[in-house]
Amino acid sequence: MKSPAAEAARAQSRREFIRSSSTLIALGTALGLKAQDGPASFIEGYAGKVSYAQGEEATLHISTSAPSYTVEVSRIGAKEEIVWKSPKPIAGKEYPIPELASAQGCGWPAATTVKIPMEWRSGYYKVTLRADDRGGKFVHRSAVSAIGSCFFVVRPAVPGAKSNILLQLSTNTYNAYNNWGGTSLYAYNGRGGVQGTRVSFERPPASQFSRWEQGFVQWAERNGYEFEYAANSDLEFHPEILKAYKLVLSVGHDEYWSAPMRDHLEAFIGAGGNVAFFSGNTCCWQVRSEAQGQALTCFKQNYFVDPMFKAREMATLSTAWSHYLLKRPENSLTGVGFLWGGYRKSHGQFMTEPAAYKIHRPQHWVFAGTELTQDAALGAKDSIVGYECDGCELIWDNGLPRSTGSDGTPKNFEVLATCPARWEAGDCEWYEKWEKGRVGNSVMGLYTRGGTVFTTGSTDWAHGLQGNDPAVMRITRNVIDCLSK
Repeated sequence: MKSPAAEAARAQSRREFIRSSSTLIALGTALGLKAQDGPASFIEGYAGKVSYAQGEEATLHISTSAPSYTVEVSRIGAKEEIVWKSPKPIAGKEYPIPELASAQGCGWPAATTVKIPMEWRSGYYKVTLRADDRGGKFVHRSAVSAIGSCFFVVRPAVPGAKSNILLQLSTNTYNAYNNWGGTSLYAYNGRGGVQGTRVSFERPPASQFSRWEQGFVQWAERNGYEFEYAANSDLEFHPEILKAYKLVLSVGHDEYWSAPMRDHLEAFIGAGGNVAFFSGNTCCWQVRSEAQGQALTCFKQNYFVDPMFKAREMATLSTAWSHYLLKRPENSLTGVGFLWGGYRKSHGQFMTEPAAYKIHRPQHWVFAGTELTQDAALGAKDSIVGYECDGCELIWDNGLPRSTGSDGTPKNFEVLATCPARWEAGDCEWYEKWEKGRVGNSVMGLYTRGGTVFTTGSTDWAHGLQGNDPAVMRITRNVIDCLSK
């Protein structure tokens, strides 16, 4: 039997232990330490290149808090098809994030590789990264999974082997909007409102495929079309592939183009190749590829601090293609441009009006089989006009519009349909030659210069395909069928 004095001493010791433990827990909380072991679970990664040919080996660069993880690769087309899974868990490792990761990339080593078999179809491939966490040692024991993703494009090893139609995906646009690491080419989503001037592909991506091209691809594959695929940069670094195709497609939001991309596609058109721009805001900004295509530079409205401006190298000045200093508006490629277009159902412009085209020349072959008539509305149900639109300077003769040709649009450009669009004031008035208050148009039309170039003038054309609009589907078929022969 212990003495009262000994019992009192033990009680005092227990109280002191509890107080000291509480103090340590409080101190840990104040320092931001968690009761469970380690930080919150995460897994992130990127492919070593945006585009690989069949038969090549893709590298995946992955950083994770987990001791192991798995990888799954699937092709996204009419449906999602899983084509590869890691045969066993891969040892995980966390890598530091460089301060300039947005611009210079992460520099993480290759964590695993994926051999691309020749039988994998050309297309967009999603990589799903999964790391399981069984919780902490003492608390927070619920099991959770960290899931990340990245992508790569598989182009054909033999261009033209399966299709004479090439869909080049707007991967430059994906990268321009990606703010992983803190900055993008936009201030609105940059840390501290900072707008970057260089963006690297060597960081976890923010793909926009599901927003833009996927709906078009799903419709096309379900209706018997087979395309071959490439990234934007393939037009610059693998231009030889263009010789294999009758038709090149641009879909959705194809905003950022380098001069070599334009040079090569314009040469393709001049040699008789056809292009269909089912897209808008197309070729709006000139970019310069750097680091062998692993990064893009664009100074945009701050073109006066671009080293090319100081060197008076205006041909590669990274600003709007329609800028007077470049003397090469995108109209000369696409037939239309953002300077004469603007917004529809976005940025506060025409938010309540229908986003539909007014048909001007219903007898044209583009409208064959649609039963559209003069002044009919096209695409209102699915808002196919917007959110960003391209147009050209128009004059009206007897109620019908035609291009003036004074803005770079080819003289033989045929205006098939229009819908009013307008820039948001704060988004355009940096340009000293902007005509304040101007209302432009989204313009659908085409021209021929060697090959034929068709444009919808709208980022949202594929909404009509997703909505099964009979006329939108028929027009899309007419264009693809005619220009791919």
